[in-house]
Amino acid sequence: MFEGASVALITPFTKDDRVDLEGLKRNIDYVIEGGVSSIVPCGTTGESATLTFEEHKEVIRTAVEHSSVPVIAGTGSNNTAEALELTRFAADVGADAALVITPYYNKPNPQGLIRHYEEIEKCDIPIVLYNIKSRTGLNIPPELMAELASHEGIIGVKEASGDLGQVSRIIELTQDEDFFVISGDDALTLPIMVLGGIGVISVAANVVPSMVSSLTSAMLEGRYEEARRIHYELAPLIRALFIETNPIPVKRACELMGLAAGHLRLPLASLSEEHEAMLRAEMERLALI
Repeated sequence: MFEGASVALITPFTKDDRVDLEGLKRNIDYVIEGGVSSIVPCGTTGESATLTFEEHKEVIRTAVEHSSVPVIAGTGSNNTAEALELTRFAADVGADAALVITPYYNKPNPQGLIRHYEEIEKCDIPIVLYNIKSRTGLNIPPELMAELASHEGIIGVKEASGDLGQVSRIIELTQDEDFFVISGDDALTLPIMVLGGIGVISVAANVVPSMVSSLTSAMLEGRYEEARRIHYELAPLIRALFIETNPIPVKRACELMGLAAGHLRLPLASLSEEHEAMLRAEMERLALI
């Protein structure tokens, strides 16, 4: 269901700091028209850390009701009870899976991490783990990942460790499980798919969904030279989209294209003038603006 290009959606805001639900719907239409296989609301790119509980639920509900492709709802928290509530809500409104980040700040030991996910598994929805040490301070090592992969309710992991050796080892250890690895790093989509990953949950797909979709389709269909060409064509834009903390650059890129975006919520602040010039140059190169 989740092979190919999924998009980690931005959350657009109105001038009076409300979630722009109509703008969100237009953005969903744009990425689906661009060929993405699924959408991921309320992840890191969606500024989930500064959404209220009600806003979080509102975005998930709107995405599920409006989308014609599967929805992987971001429902993670460093508070197990909160993650459980959000995941249960995503299940109730009909999301196809829940993306559940490792608990940040708490830095649980392995037993605590396993118990955290066992609680969330009680919700009637498939769970995709989200492993991103740069955000959480916690890495799931391959052996612990393999243990979690043996759980019936856990179907895959969004791997954003940036460590291809770790990705390879996870795939090696989980080959006999009904479990997938999907890239959580746009820059590593191609090599992770070479290792056996099924696609990417992409930031860049907010801006260039057709290019990201073409890359993953080419890899899945064995058209490796075409995939490599797209990879290098995209690479400078991807660097520009991560020149500052995500989602600062991608929200500005969407705004420059006329997509719904709006401001960033503090403590995130606007892209610097120097970095915006670099972003504009890459967008102009691809005739996006």
